[in-house]
Amino acid sequence: MGWFWADSAPVAPHPMPRGNAEPPPSCPMHRKSPSPSSRLPESASTPQGACPYVPPDTPSPASSSTPVPPKKGLLSRLNPLNNMPFDLSNKRAEHQIQELPLSRERSTIPKGDGSLWEYPSPQQMYNAMLRKGYTDTPTDAIESMVAVHNFLNEGAWAEIMGWERRFSRGLAEGYKVCARGEENANQVMGIEDPFDTTTWNERDIPPPKLLRFTGRPTEPTPKSQILQWLGWVFPAKFATAPPFDRHDWFVQRCSEKGCEEVRYVIDYYEGDPEPTGEPVFYLDVRPAVDGPRGAAERMVRWGTDVWWRASGGVVREVRKAEAARKKQEEEAVAKSRQYN
Repeated sequence: MGWFWADSAPVAPHPMPRGNAEPPPSCPMHRKSPSPSSRLPESASTPQGACPYVPPDTPSPASSSTPVPPKKGLLSRLNPLNNMPFDLSNKRAEHQIQELPLSRERSTIPKGDGSLWEYPSPQQMYNAMLRKGYTDTPTDAIESMVAVHNFLNEGAWAEIMGWERRFSRGLAEGYKVCARGEENANQVMGIEDPFDTTTWNERDIPPPKLLRFTGRPTEPTPKSQILQWLGWVFPAKFATAPPFDRHDWFVQRCSEKGCEEVRYVIDYYEGDPEPTGEPVFYLDVRPAVDGPRGAAERMVRWGTDVWWRASGGVVREVRKAEAARKKQEEEAVAKSRQYN
């Protein structure tokens, strides 16, 4: 999850003057621009009360010699890759009573240039929360918050890797992987650990990369809103707390035809804590429906898993395995009789 800042609205440096705003009668704004021969020479002084207006085709000496200072707005201070300031403060905050680590942990998530994203240090996290207004955050809880933050981002990337392993080569190949349900998909892809974020078995295409991301906690996704509505209608089955955060991750997907950008939507849910008090989190990661392909990928993965379980795919697999085992036993018995 990222941390984002916003400055207060700028105040105008000069208030608008009140009273009669009409230009003086001698101001050339009242009449057509005079001919070049009728204008005053540059060395002539401006009479008192005259309009300071200079026609557009007469450049002002001040404007030609003094460069316009560059604008220093909020957007110019934000990194477009993650909407965070370029200068992440890693200095001790005022009134801070406990030292916090300054080192940053490197993730397993590759950037567009091939390097790895780095997570904020505990000190940077604390400064970010102070800047967002969370002044009551206990200092001794920051390191745990950073650990949870990093763990959730690694989990989100593992989920994205699962989608990319299925559909990087297209819908047809993705259907072949998903046809036997979620429980057999990793076996089809040759993945032992579904949370492995570093293994990529496709040798002829590069692995996915996280180009940029943005947090949108105040903009709920349509799916989360539908789930909240279902929880209100059927509380026994769908009741759940709304997600506490939402991110959009923009991923580079490569295939034999080249590379393209795919947007993923992530909803972060908090579940009931473990009996030991440990927090539980759920991530809902899926491609955004920015076009027919994103919708098709979601339908293929969800529909094949539902059909596999509803049609008794597990039972069919068990029966097929038993039939193969019996056939091997019968062949072994037949061979033994031949030798006797």
